[in-house]
Amino acid sequence: MLRIPAGRFRMGSEDPVAVRADAEGPVREVEVGAFWIDACAVQNSEFAVFARETGYRTTAECSGWSFVFAGLLPDDFPATRGVAHAPWWRQVEGTSWRYPEGPHSSLDERGAHPVLHVSFDDARAYAVWAGKRLPSEAEWEYAARGGLDQRRYPWGDELTPNGEARCNIWQGSFPSHNSLEDGYYGTAPVDHYAPNGYGLHNTVGNTWEWCDSAFDYEQRVIRGGSYLCHASYCSRYRCSARTGSAPESSTGHLGFRCVSSDASDSGSPTMLHSRR
Repeated sequence: MLRIPAGRFRMGSEDPVAVRADAEGPVREVEVGAFWIDACAVQNSEFAVFARETGYRTTAECSGWSFVFAGLLPDDFPATRGVAHAPWWRQVEGTSWRYPEGPHSSLDERGAHPVLHVSFDDARAYAVWAGKRLPSEAEWEYAARGGLDQRRYPWGDELTPNGEARCNIWQGSFPSHNSLEDGYYGTAPVDHYAPNGYGLHNTVGNTWEWCDSAFDYEQRVIRGGSYLCHASYCSRYRCSARTGSAPESSTGHLGFRCVSSDASDSGSPTMLHSRR
């Protein structure tokens, strides 16, 4: 884990579309106490230890299904129910964190990829087991910005500085064609891209991350965007971007990272190696 010192930062965005759609604005100054945060999203190998030691069954495992991005399914996959306004999401029986694209899939060679198909309750259960908690929305954005003030991304305002992919998002034409300029069609390993100024990896792109803050009366905040975000549809791979998801929801692009409180507030970001 990385220690983030206490401080104040300007949270949110004045982008008129984002302010109207997701209530990112107005930009306001927010004070955050010192805390520790996982450098990376929780990965499959870590969640596997939790499941093995506790016998925990996730929401998707209990319900028997979860939503999978259609582009990750075989061409001859049987027709399944889709989401009305997002038909690229398919309800696939037998999908869970263990089988991310259904029973025909596995976690082979994906131990270092972010765990998927975890609900808010699943993420919180893991955090409690690990002696941690989920971040507040303010903590998440403060850490994700990496010390930069009001920049669009954790590294600055340019999406691909010097032509370099800095996060895992959709390139090409969503949802039919991904040009794979960042090297990945689905998720990438949790530490694949360069870290931000605080040492955090993949705070935008790759997977959405649960926060322990309310989005509205029925949903919890999720932050960071995912490998499915594209400018033509969902440009939420920005530091200020936010949306909500029902706490029982589990999908193939939603994960989490944990934090721990810190009573002290001196010093600069440092590293903590926890037992998990």
